[in-house]
Amino acid sequence: MLTPEDFAAVRSQLGRDPRSVIEVAHRCSCGQPDVLKTSPRLDDGTPFPTLYYMTCPKATGAIGTLEANGVMKELADALAADPELAASYEAAHQIYLQEREAIEHVEEIAGISAGGMPTRVKCLHVLIGHSLAAGPGVNPLGDIALAMLKDWGQTGPCGGDYIESGSN
Repeated sequence: MLTPEDFAAVRSQLGRDPRSVIEVAHRCSCGQPDVLKTSPRLDDGTPFPTLYYMTCPKATGAIGTLEANGVMKELADALAADPELAASYEAAHQIYLQEREAIEHVEEIAGISAGGMPTRVKCLHVLIGHSLAAGPGVNPLGDIALAMLKDWGQTGPCGGDYIESGSN
């Protein structure tokens, strides 16, 4: 669960209450949460395949810029051209599924991970969130995309009273 301080920071980051949070999966260099681990079934019963959810508006804005600049296509092309990268990405998919299944089996999303894994690149937010939460070497495409970003926490705190709703 979130501490009251983490809850307030994430609420400020998202502009709403966080849903079905298990724990803070990663903290920004400024100390605030930037990735949450969420339940595979939301409190209202909705299946939710995104195990690691990015919350920091600075990070999500920077990742959105990568997506807008064509990084997803570059990574998809690399995935198609490199069998070793594809095998590592498949392994990341399996790890993701195992981590989520350890929390709860949700039949509607069984076998489905997130971010396009294991064969596509659909969402860098998910892939980078997985890399941050799991650490380097688990999700190769998340690691590659993460290496393209500057440390968003070095420009000031990412949560609490320091975030304006909707800012990057």
